Parts: sequence; C-alpha cells; structure tokens
Amino acid sequence: MNYCQKIYLKRSDYMIEDIQSLDNELVKLRDFFSKENGKREKLQEQLKQYNDELERMIKDIQLLEKVIVLFQKTSEFAREQARVQIESLVTKCLQFIFGADIRFSIEINELRNKANAEFYIISEIDGITIKTKPELSRGGGVVDIVSLALRIAFLQIHKPYIQGPLILDEPAKHVSEDYIYNVGDFLKQTSTMFNRQIIMVTHNQHLSALGDINYRVSLKGSKSNIDKVEL
Repeated sequence: MNYCQKIYLKRSDYMIEDIQSLDNELVKLRDFFSKENGKREKLQEQLKQYNDELERMIKDIQLLEKVIVLFQKTSEFAREQARVQIESLVTKCLQFIFGADIRFSIEINELRNKANAEFYIISEIDGITIKTKPELSRGGGVVDIVSLALRIAFLQIHKPYIQGPLILDEPAKHVSEDYIYNVGDFLKQTSTMFNRQIIMVTHNQHLSALGDINYRVSLKGSKSNIDKVEL
C-alpha cells in the first residue's frame, strides 16, 4: 500500500466517524425534539384548561354582578315601598292631630355606600311651602307625634308581623292642650284599627282617662303605691 492509499483510508475512517457522530447527534436531537414537543403539547393542553377555567370564572363573575344589581334594585324597591307607606301613615297621623296643612317626608340618600334617611315636615302657610326638620317645626309637639307615628308604622310594616302591645311612655309630653284631645282620639282609633293593645304611662289627665283600665302610681317616701282607678 502506497502513501496515497494510506491517506485515503485514513480520510475514509474520519468520514465514517463523522457520519456516526452526526447520526448520534441527530438521534439526540430527535429525542430532544420529541421530549420538547411532548412538553409543548402538555403546555398547550394546560393552557386550554386554564383558558376554559378563566372563561368559566368570567361567566361566574358576570352572573354575580347581575345578581348584585338585582339585589340592589330589589333593595331600592323595598326601601321605596317602605318609604311610601311610612310617609303616608305619619302624614295621616300629623294631619289628624294638627290639621291638613302638614305632611311628613323622607329623603333617602347614599352616604358612604349606605342608605341614609332624613326626615322633614312640610307645611303650607298662606300659600308658602315651608320645609323643616321635625325638631324645628311647631315646637316639640311635632317631634312627639312623629316619633309616635313612626313606631306605629314600623310595627305595621315589619315582616314578620310583630305581635304584642304597644308600650308608650309620655307619648305627647310636649303637645299643647289644644291638640291633646286629638292625640287621645288617634290612640283610640289606632288601637281599634290595628287590633293592638296600648299600654301607656302618662301624667296627662285626658290621656289617662281614655284607658279601659287605669292605675295610679303614687310615691310615698321611698315606696311606690299602685291603686286601680275606677272609671
């Protein structure tokens, strides 16, 4: 074998080794590609699952938002219904006692994301409409009557219905004698209309005389004496 033949054989050996090396690298690359492709398919499957879950969550959020709006609307409707009923009852009470030129108004506003109610007395005097707070209208007597009427209104519109008597402590202590008879008539009619017993503590002689059963409480020294008053 001459020198040229030896060189050729060596070159052939190198080429065979290079091809084998390339084949090995190709196998490794195929394995790597196969593994990475498997990872990619798995990631795509996970991505699809996450997208489906995200879509479901978005639908749930949209549904909850609709439910919240429904509750808000329902709450607003319930408040409006209650407002109308309370205004009507308190106005009738005020008009029964003080006359037809007075009415009760409730204004509901949102304050710090909560419903806030303000009470007003609206009077018509010589064609002029006057709107004031109850405590600033016609003295303390109006506050007494508004307070009394509100208690009755809340009892009547409360759900479930509240059983039992209406207990009053000096319900008309600031009402003048000009209107105290009207207060008495109103209490009598309220008891009959709503079929509710009224238990009242009062120093007013006219109001005390309206009761079906009366007791007088007197203090002697440190002892309270209770005597039934015969009508």
